[in-house]
Amino acid sequence: MPTPVESAQLILKLFELRRDPTLREARAWFVGEFHPRTFEEFSAAAWGQRNASFRMVVGYWDMAASLVTHGAIDAEMFRAGNGEIVATYAKVEPFLAKIRETSGISDFLRNLESVVLAMPGSAERLTRLKQQFRTLAEAQGKKKTKKPARSRR
Repeated sequence: MPTPVESAQLILKLFELRRDPTLREARAWFVGEFHPRTFEEFSAAAWGQRNASFRMVVGYWDMAASLVTHGAIDAEMFRAGNGEIVATYAKVEPFLAKIRETSGISDFLRNLESVVLAMPGSAERLTRLKQQFRTLAEAQGKKKTKKPARSRR
């Protein structure tokens, strides 16, 4: 079991990695613009033009979660300062079984899943986040389809 200081040092290192401009941009896209409603939309977005961003975000969080699941970081300390992991899981969870089935990778994002689901109140938090993301996606969709007003001169 890591000491609190060892856990803190690793968590701070993970935070440093999150500040990388490429990862920061990928995370912003993932949380702010990646709102698939169907597996087809998921596949098009995740495996399309933004594939590198998708892989970077889920790979980062699964790697960070692996440090928790393997005991290098105290789980409670990690969860206390890394809420974004829950949002990441909320985005992929509806499609996870299908991803694992179609890819043949049965343990895809298993660390991420394990860490999030072990959180007290995770089911309620995931439900709330998924609703917030649906609302955000609907608002973005309306903004895109709204036609500009004609000027009356």
